[in-house]
Amino acid sequence: MKTSLRKIGNSTGMILPGSILGEIGVSNGAAMDLRVEDGKLIATPIRRGIREGWAEAAAAVAAAEEDPDEAAWAAFGNDGDDALTW
Repeated sequence: MKTSLRKIGNSTGMILPGSILGEIGVSNGAAMDLRVEDGKLIATPIRRGIREGWAEAAAAVAAAEEDPDEAAWAAFGNDGDDALTW
């Protein structure tokens, strides 16, 4: 199968048919490792572990969650210096 190199912005890209992507088990956006071996370009998918990055993602979600009471209070516009006092 043949393809061509194409200008994409300041870079050059290669269009790969979906059948080729399917054969190596990747889709658009997949991370690839590139190397040159004996004058040939070798592109290998970078495979992540099944649960790789889950702990970091869970920690980021937990850190981003806010107290529901604080969120409700802020929704009423009561968190500034101009809040009413009784």
